[in-house]
Amino acid sequence: MPLPEAFIQKYENLLGADAPAFFTSFNQPVQKGYRLNPLKDLTSFLSQSSDAKLPYGQWGYYGRVDGHSIAHVTGVQYSQEPSAQFVGEVLAPQPGERVLDLAAAPGGKTTHLAAFMQGQGLLWANEIFMNRAKILSENVERLGLQNVVVSSQTPAELAQKLPGYFDKILLDAPCSGEGMFRKDPDAMQYWHDDYPLECSLRQKEILASAVQMLRPGGTLVYSTCTFAPEEDEQMIAWLVATYPEFRIDPIVKPANSHISDGQVAWGDNLAQLQGTARLWPNLVQGEGHFVARLVKEADDNTKIPVPKALKPAKLSTEEEGLLTDFCKQNLIDFDLNFGRLVRFGDRVFLAPVDCPDLKSFKILRPGLALGSFKKRRFEPDHALALALSAQQVQQSYELDEAEWPQYVHGDVLTSRTNFTKGWVLILAQGNGLGWAKYVNGQLKNFYPKGLRFNV
Repeated sequence: MPLPEAFIQKYENLLGADAPAFFTSFNQPVQKGYRLNPLKDLTSFLSQSSDAKLPYGQWGYYGRVDGHSIAHVTGVQYSQEPSAQFVGEVLAPQPGERVLDLAAAPGGKTTHLAAFMQGQGLLWANEIFMNRAKILSENVERLGLQNVVVSSQTPAELAQKLPGYFDKILLDAPCSGEGMFRKDPDAMQYWHDDYPLECSLRQKEILASAVQMLRPGGTLVYSTCTFAPEEDEQMIAWLVATYPEFRIDPIVKPANSHISDGQVAWGDNLAQLQGTARLWPNLVQGEGHFVARLVKEADDNTKIPVPKALKPAKLSTEEEGLLTDFCKQNLIDFDLNFGRLVRFGDRVFLAPVDCPDLKSFKILRPGLALGSFKKRRFEPDHALALALSAQQVQQSYELDEAEWPQYVHGDVLTSRTNFTKGWVLILAQGNGLGWAKYVNGQLKNFYPKGLRFNV
């Protein structure tokens, strides 16, 4: 691979004897990886797969993902580059916490954090660019996540409205993307000798907003997919110097993972920045990453503004009745909390517990989409199907091998089971895939037209 000459000279100076192995790694095959979603039924997938596990993370594997496979379509699998999977493991949020993924698209790290949170607490995923935020929202839906708010704001806008609000923040920062050269050679076209420094200026602005949004005692994880010390170790050195309330929280490197401490450039030499983590592409099976974890000193005297509480949607008496009847007739033990309902036009969402008022934000997904009000009826959303299991519905139907391609193509199915007239959750390998309506022995297909494909 013809690397930029200035890039070669820079890393020859910095890496010395390790430089040849580093450059050779760019000519090696790309190592693909994926994570499994523990919020889904993994039994069928695990019984069929023989892929090797990553040396870090309980859900990570080496291997490729087929975008039209049952595992992908039902949200069991999420394709994610192996070294990038270390980032979520370092933050490891707990159920019930308030967590922010500040630059979240396309959703790999958001969905990883959600796995730790088990549907409890608030996970806020933000992406400044609307077209990328839409992809993020689609991935949140496909994995069946219920406690995620997706927004499209600048970091500064969020910081103004949510100061000191989050327990944990992840910033996988926009960077010069040197770790993408092998996977995406076009990334080299944007690179020039001053590009890492230009990126570092933007990263400082974003970090300043993240600092404002983290509560005292909270944890911040900063990561990039670049090798540039200006954007990595030197950024962390700048952070702790500028904000003395922050300290590096040392990252434990798993045994046999070949993850090293970060190395910060001083002149033409590298010195260790202990407690941070470097994943070099010549040492790990992946494209490389930098990760640092920092803790903000607790301060009981700091007064944190309390954001406005969520303002619930106004439903008419008829709409409340339609929604209540749908839940009673079709769902089992479903917590229908009218105080957490958010309305976008005819669509109704169930916001996460402890969600602030969303009125002044650019929101794409304010939680779990329940469905839409139609004329004298309530129609469930595809997102709700992806979030449910057979144990949570009154009627479900497991597709056999021949019915799977028929359903995702949008065909009407002849049911092998007699149901009560009404909604049926369609399952594939034990996981919610979509809805059908049972009428006179047939299952009328409600799989979204925009998602249909030929197997």
